[in-house]
Amino acid sequence: MVKLVFCLTRLPHLSREEFQRYWRERHGPLVRESAKALGIRRYVQVHTLATPVNEGLRRGRGGPEAYDGVAELWFDSLEALVAAGATPEGKAAGRRLVEDERTFIDLARSPVLVAEEHPIVG
Repeated sequence: MVKLVFCLTRLPHLSREEFQRYWRERHGPLVRESAKALGIRRYVQVHTLATPVNEGLRRGRGGPEAYDGVAELWFDSLEALVAAGATPEGKAAGRRLVEDERTFIDLARSPVLVAEEHPIVG
C-alpha cells in the first residue's frame, strides 16, 4: 500500500479550532463520500494539539511553525491511486475535494507527497 500525505496549514483567517472543526465535520464526510471513486482504502486526520509541548519541541529543535494537521490517505498501490484519479468519477471527486480544500487550507503552504510506510515499532 501507499499513502498520500498532506501536511496542512490553515488559511490565515481561521483559528486552529475553526480549521480543525471544519476539516473534521465538513471535509471529512466529503472524503468519505469520494472514497470509492478515488480508490481510498483508509483516511485518517491527525489534528495538532493546542499544547505548550508543541512549542517546546519546535524551539528545542529550531524547527518551523507546526502544521495544523496531517491527512493520510491509503491506496492499494501507486498505480491504483493514479488509475482511480483518471476516471471521470475520480476526476469529479478530486475536483470537489480540492474546491472544498481551498475554503480552509492554505494550499501553497501545505505540502503533499506520496509515500510508503516502513514500520519500525509496533
